[in-house]
Amino acid sequence: MGNLELTKKKDVSSFRKIAIGTWQTAYDPQVYGTMDLRMEEALRYLAAFRAHTGRRATISHMVAKAVAAALVEMPDANAVLRWNRIYVRKRIGVFFQVVMEDEGPGKVDLSGATLYDVEKKSLAEICDEFQAKVDLVRQRKDKALEKTRNSFKKVPYWFLNRLLKIMSFLNGTLNLKLPGVPKDPFGSIMVTNIGTLGLDVAYVPLVPYSRVPLLLAVGAVKDVPVVDGGAVVPGKVMRISATFDHRIIDGFHAAVMSRVLRKWLEKPFDHFDKLDGAPLAPAP
Repeated sequence: MGNLELTKKKDVSSFRKIAIGTWQTAYDPQVYGTMDLRMEEALRYLAAFRAHTGRRATISHMVAKAVAAALVEMPDANAVLRWNRIYVRKRIGVFFQVVMEDEGPGKVDLSGATLYDVEKKSLAEICDEFQAKVDLVRQRKDKALEKTRNSFKKVPYWFLNRLLKIMSFLNGTLNLKLPGVPKDPFGSIMVTNIGTLGLDVAYVPLVPYSRVPLLLAVGAVKDVPVVDGGAVVPGKVMRISATFDHRIIDGFHAAVMSRVLRKWLEKPFDHFDKLDGAPLAPAP
């Protein structure tokens, strides 16, 4: 069995072929974009969800579910490039960056947890699975991840670039399941919540060896003046910054996906888990 479950895309447009031929690696075709979202209803929903379920759902959980819905709406964005051909993934996986202390206080490292088939799961299931995986990562009980991290600590610096390129070729281009490496470790899309650091906006770089064509940086929710019904009023706004691989994703894909994200996050009671009888927090 291969590393990924894939279907070769046959109906590739002429522009897509030109884009593939123009950029040879994922180091140079980066495109950036941002969108601002009104978050009053999302915060209201989170408060109601927590009261109803006892789970500490966060903006990150909501974004994961919403972006999975966006990939369902725009499956061509859920793809990898192999031999200059686009292959559409059969599964949706969302990779979350996780901050952890590396070998003691003050030594920070970045790791991650990937959830699969997110579009089929409720927000409650996403919360439970994410918490379980994060606990394993932070407690260093994820055996495959720890084996990989410890192995990389032994790799000499001069060989790092070459090793990552070799692994990317074997894992992504040849689609081989490498021993000791988790299957499809980075999923379809990477999400990092920079808002927890107090940041509003950041553009994260593509990670070539991951073969992930889309990364989202979720900013902090801020109090800002907004225009509502022709009047300027206080509002709560969050900015999502995207980085995508232009060989696979273009403005049309991004526009469709942004509409889905906006629909889910600005009208959460219509799309996320139903909370019949849940106490609703007052609008912030």
